[in-house]
Amino acid sequence: MMNLKVVTWSLGLGATVLYLLCIAFGLTNPAQGHMVQFLAIALPGFEWLTLKGFAIGLVKSFLYGALLGLAYVPIYNGLWLRYDRR
Repeated sequence: MMNLKVVTWSLGLGATVLYLLCIAFGLTNPAQGHMVQFLAIALPGFEWLTLKGFAIGLVKSFLYGALLGLAYVPIYNGLWLRYDRR
């Protein structure tokens, strides 16, 4: 069985790290601009190169990851109880 708190925090922090990597990629490869467009679509309220936009993206990235953990773990544990307890 999975621990809800551990998985939720892990996915939230993992999403935050990926967000920071996307920002770093966008800053080091400005000509491509793919990260800017993707982040603006995936994180409503995100604005490139503003403190407000960066903070909104950081918080929303964590929350999306945590939400994924909150949805995934109960489903996994429910299926584990049903099929794996033989």
